[in-house]
Amino acid sequence: MITGQSNTAVTSEAYVSPGMPSLKETDSAVSFFEFWPTWLMYMPVVFSWLILSLRHLSLSLPLIANPRIPNSGMVGFSKNDVLIQGDEHSQKYILPWITYTVTDHPLDQQVDLIMSRLAESGLKLPIVGKPDMGCRGAGVNLLNDKNDVTNYLRHYSIGGVFMLQRLADWEPEAGIFYVKLPDENTGRITSIALKYTPYVLGDGEKTLSELIKADPRAGRVTHLYENRHKSLMDQIIPRDEPFRLVFAASHCRGAVFTDGRIYITDALSQKIDEIMSGFPEFYYGRLDIKFKGIDQLIRGEDITIIEVNGASSEALHIWDKDTNLSEAWKSLIWQYRILFKIGAANRTRGHKPPGIRSLLSAWLHEKNLSTQYPQTD
Repeated sequence: MITGQSNTAVTSEAYVSPGMPSLKETDSAVSFFEFWPTWLMYMPVVFSWLILSLRHLSLSLPLIANPRIPNSGMVGFSKNDVLIQGDEHSQKYILPWITYTVTDHPLDQQVDLIMSRLAESGLKLPIVGKPDMGCRGAGVNLLNDKNDVTNYLRHYSIGGVFMLQRLADWEPEAGIFYVKLPDENTGRITSIALKYTPYVLGDGEKTLSELIKADPRAGRVTHLYENRHKSLMDQIIPRDEPFRLVFAASHCRGAVFTDGRIYITDALSQKIDEIMSGFPEFYYGRLDIKFKGIDQLIRGEDITIIEVNGASSEALHIWDKDTNLSEAWKSLIWQYRILFKIGAANRTRGHKPPGIRSLLSAWLHEKNLSTQYPQTD
């Protein structure tokens, strides 16, 4: 757990993906609560949930916020089943994908079948592999060749399901939080976080290990990168060559999130609402998107969707290193108030909340599956 702050400034000269704004200069490399244990960070949410449950006379009201998704997408839901709900227009904005269910056939036969299905779907390597059920970037890998596909397949038992999704044309990524009340005609963006995949820049002298330790932020969370790149830690990175530390832009995997709410515009809001209106009865969640550049993002242009997440989503701007703890907790508590409000409206419309056992069962199922997944790239 990180409890201190760095005295070394993170300069705006740090290498960032083309199309992303420069990382702002700050005296803190991480916020003091950024890597707290989950139970501690979300303790106020638990208390808020209990109070809201008493007020609404239901512990499980949030589980009908998005009635078309099991448990509203709180946990244990299929990413594929959510994405296919989008209508023809919305599908134009989603990166194409296929799913594969592991069988007991020989490994090489299954790989040949996967390659055939990719070709039939107009997809090709490199491609992104990820579990059909999972969160926080678990099991996300970039598969560059047939050997990578084979090794990825080895991590799944018979009956396991994973997705293979086209690699985006652009590296910039953002998490857009979207809310719409059931009686409203339009929804709104309540949060944007820019998701930076961190780099270190080679100098032709230092090893990867030395570069990571010397970086103001990466040096504070070396455990997130060392095991992932253990075979390369003694390698000297050529001068001016950027080395990407993570592929999956997940905060708990080492990505850097910054508050992007200043980029919420009418044009972007209209575009996101237009896309999400194609998802029946979707009222609460986060879109993880790729975009060409920040100028295009604010105009609502050149964006593509990776995933649509449901009720367990959070506004990712809270993980900006300059966000204070009270603001982060305030944001989380507000989200759950909205979640209960939407659930209450849907209950009035005739949707019946499932028992809390449904949530626990789904959580255990996903937790058991996640133990099989490969290490995230």
